[in-house]
Amino acid sequence: MSKKIYFLSDFHLGIDTGASSQERELKVVRFLESIRHEASDIYLMGDVFDFWYEYREVVPKGYIRLLGKLAELADSGIQLHYFIGNHDMWMFDYLADELDVQMYHQETVVQLHGRKLLIGHGDGLGPGDHGYKFIKKVFRNRICQWFFARIHPNLGIAIAKFWSGTSRKQEKMPRPWDRGSEWLVSYCEEQLGLDADIDYFIFGHRHLPIDHLLSNGSSRYVNLGDWMQSYSYAVLEEGELSLRFYDNVDGVIHGQD
Repeated sequence: MSKKIYFLSDFHLGIDTGASSQERELKVVRFLESIRHEASDIYLMGDVFDFWYEYREVVPKGYIRLLGKLAELADSGIQLHYFIGNHDMWMFDYLADELDVQMYHQETVVQLHGRKLLIGHGDGLGPGDHGYKFIKKVFRNRICQWFFARIHPNLGIAIAKFWSGTSRKQEKMPRPWDRGSEWLVSYCEEQLGLDADIDYFIFGHRHLPIDHLLSNGSSRYVNLGDWMQSYSYAVLEEGELSLRFYDNVDGVIHGQD
């Protein structure tokens, strides 16, 4: 029997919500410990941190419990994967060098357990959101990153945290589920026109647990939700993907209408 593959997204560690950042971090660590003996791979699908910027010799302080657990899992033979999100897009090679994490800077197609999956964080995909798409190009520009790195870390991180907080207030997430206006559903349907063999589309970013059957009647769009309110994740077992909740009996899966 193949071991399970797990997908998690949007911890946004570094900010307090209903629970403090450290409380959420401890909950994530407990969950990771609970799956360590049955997981072959763990995909962290972006926005694990509410802000992250790697200077050449400096990374943001904190998160030691999570980083320690990830190191433990990597040392035990579990392959870790990390998709860059919109809040941690300035993550470079720290986790790759320290923990042999496979890093992804854009959505990608993978074959897992005999299924074809298109996976990514989900930001900037589909129609609309043109303002963010422009900002994303600026923030991922190598020249802009070089200039930002010239700022002292104390000031640079303070500026970035302020920007991150302002951005979150403007996003007003999560928006209610609405099949007709879901940008990621539109993106998935468009991709099916290019590759009808994709079984699962898995994204984060939306902050809403979603499991939606697409128009071809077989492919599914699954959104991982978050670990700020839902504490949701997905697991691929023997080719079947399911959306689940950790320590949350009131979890609701959207998109099954």
